[in-house]
Amino acid sequence: MAPASTKMGEIPFSHPATSTPLKTWYEIHGSLSIPPGPPRRPLVVLHGGPGIPHDYLLPLVDLANTYSAPVIFYDQVGCGRSTHLPEKKSHDDFWTPELFLSELDNLLKHLGVQDDYDILGQSWGGMLGALHAIGQPTGLNRLIVANSPADMGSWVAAADQLRLGLPEDVQETLTRCEREGKTNSEEYEKAIMVYYERHLCRVKPLPAELEASFAWLKQDDTVYLTMNGPSEFYVSGTLKTFDIRKDLHKIKVHTLLINGRYDEAQDEVVEPFFQEIEKAKWYRFAESSHTPQLEEREEFMKVVARFLGYEKQ
Repeated sequence: MAPASTKMGEIPFSHPATSTPLKTWYEIHGSLSIPPGPPRRPLVVLHGGPGIPHDYLLPLVDLANTYSAPVIFYDQVGCGRSTHLPEKKSHDDFWTPELFLSELDNLLKHLGVQDDYDILGQSWGGMLGALHAIGQPTGLNRLIVANSPADMGSWVAAADQLRLGLPEDVQETLTRCEREGKTNSEEYEKAIMVYYERHLCRVKPLPAELEASFAWLKQDDTVYLTMNGPSEFYVSGTLKTFDIRKDLHKIKVHTLLINGRYDEAQDEVVEPFFQEIEKAKWYRFAESSHTPQLEEREEFMKVVARFLGYEKQ
């Protein structure tokens, strides 16, 4: 099948906390002009981080190429090809989930898909997607929460357990650098990669799509550092207290939960979604960690396609 058509653009976005004109960059694979409804309902993809742009999720283009489903990627403000605000580093009151919820609403309205769409959110994107669904938007049809926590306490607890499985010298380096405030050092970065190769992406060498997202993060870590912290497992930013478990019952749409056997989002991290969302299904990838769209690409697309109605169950 021929590759789906591609359209790129920028959407104006304003926020009362800054006078800087903001722009959200987006890319659409497939056509939005096809009448909505299964199997061609637009799929809006929310990337993780926060502040790690969409590149590592580009395998989802397979859904557009195979099933003619329009797939919408965008880089959230502060990263990738959207407006950067490095002067806002450590401005906790600016980088909030509410900012990104507003940006998502703005994107949906600008593209004219707000009345009928699906969402796939990965990691932080799944947290954002769940928050969006809690608000019960009328146009949201189906939700996919991939590799995400409902609360950061369980995420950090799982990460602490996974760290104990690292070589002792790596554990020592991580702990020492965190204690001494040297999380921007080369030795800390090398130690982080040992963890990432086990629990972020087990493909060696790292896929080009993931390397591209990391390259953007290295250029500007404003959002990631402010909201998350210096690494996936050392969470010191504003999301440290993130917890939406008490509101998950408000999600009324059909929801697919995804994680991997070696994932940072271990089963106990995903469990609250499954327990509290009435129409939830859960699929665990046996050979994946945090990025099954890269680690088990073909199976990932089949699972997503079946859930979204592109293929028969």
